[in-house]
This record gives sequence, C-alpha cells and structure tokens, in this order.
Amino acid sequence: MARTKPLLLAASALALLAMTGCAAWRVSQSAELARRSEPLQVQPPTPVLRLLVVGDSTAVGTGASTPRASLAGLLSARFPGLLIENRAQDGATFADVTRQLAAPASNGARFDMVLVNAGGNDVIRLRNLDTVAQDIDRVAQLARQTAPFVVLMPAGNVGNAPFFFPPVSWWMTHRARRLHDAVAASAERHGAVYVRLFEERENDPFAQQRALNASDGLHPSDAGYQVWMQQLMTQAGLTQRLTAAAAVDGGAAGQR
Repeated sequence: MARTKPLLLAASALALLAMTGCAAWRVSQSAELARRSEPLQVQPPTPVLRLLVVGDSTAVGTGASTPRASLAGLLSARFPGLLIENRAQDGATFADVTRQLAAPASNGARFDMVLVNAGGNDVIRLRNLDTVAQDIDRVAQLARQTAPFVVLMPAGNVGNAPFFFPPVSWWMTHRARRLHDAVAASAERHGAVYVRLFEERENDPFAQQRALNASDGLHPSDAGYQVWMQQLMTQAGLTQRLTAAAAVDGGAAGQR
C-alpha cells in the first residue's frame, strides 16, 4: 500500500499534464493574464475604514479586464471611504499568505478588516491537504491578530473550471471540497467569517455560465468577480459593516 500511493499520485499527475497540458494555449493565456494583473491599492485622504487584502491571483484580480473590475476594485467603488492595502500575489498558497500577513502596514495603522482570497493553488499544485489545513489555521490566527474582522473566501470549486476535464476535474473537485471544509472549520475556531463559493457542478454558476470565467478558463472574468462580490456582501454582511465608508464622497478616494 505504501508503494501504491506514490504510483497513484504519479499517474494522476501525468493525467493532469495530459489533460490540461495539451491545452498549452490556456496555460499561456493564464500566464499572460497574471502578467497583466495588478493589485488595486486605494488610499483616500481621510479613510473611514482600513482593509487589508491578502491571497493569490484571485485577490490580485487576475482575469479582470482592469484592477477596478477586481474584487478589491468593486469594493472600492461601492465604499469610496475604504483604504485598501493589497499584498496579494499571483501563485500564492496559504503558506505564502502567512508571510503576506507578517509584513508591516504601509502606514503603520491597524486594519479594520482582512480579506483572504486563497486556496486555488493549494488545490491545483497537489499540496498535502493536512499541511494546507495547518497553513489555513495559521492564516486565520494571524489575520485575527491583524484586524477584528476577518473574511476567509477561498476560490470556488476548482474542478468546475473549464480549464480541467474529467477525470482530473473530479479529482480537483474532491480536493477543493476538502479545502473548503478546512477553511470553514478554521473560521469557526478563530472567529472569522467563511464565505462559501464552493458549489457542486449542477449548482455552480461558473459551470453553467462560461462568461463568468476568464479567457484562460481558470480565473473569474469581470462578471465572475461581480458574482463573488455579491456573495461576499451577502454572506459576510458587509453592507452593514462598511456603510460608513460608503457615506464618504467617492471623489475623495485617491487611487494609485
């Protein structure tokens, strides 16, 4: 049995390469989207609330046509008094997010909220999920030390992304389901809010509506980030929490 598991993993990895590597243009497109992406930073002259964004390419906004169409951009448009410091990086795992959280704030001020968008790379790169669960716990702990309000919002059901095909997509769904279970459990332990984007294929809008996916079939499109924004607002109750920021004149928000 000890020798069988590595062989199964190797065979699965080869299948992954065969099923997705053959679509080299998707890989190339994903890399190009990442190259063009830039995390949105917002510094109003007199911020009402301070938000720290950490995570992977979905926190950067890869797949969106402009930074303003990313999740951070949509939050900025809706809440113009919100300062946003975005430390996210393309390719980051939950282990990388711990380092993002350890960096000092650019202005030395304490944050009011931390938004964590991560998990997709942990699923796709076949990281050991027990190790990932430990990383998630550390991220939740550090985030709660950084701000009183923390939102953990991992990418949805990666297996439903057009990038993947059966049987690899089934395997990715299994891994994504386990990751979401770990995030939900960690959020409960550390007093964070878990936003569930995971859906089975028959209920997943990203599986039913291709327009929600970017050209690489892996990241959200502008419309996809709008769906995420709606879920974030609803599940995390941000309307009530950030209303003060929305009251500030949008013209006062200086974006760099």
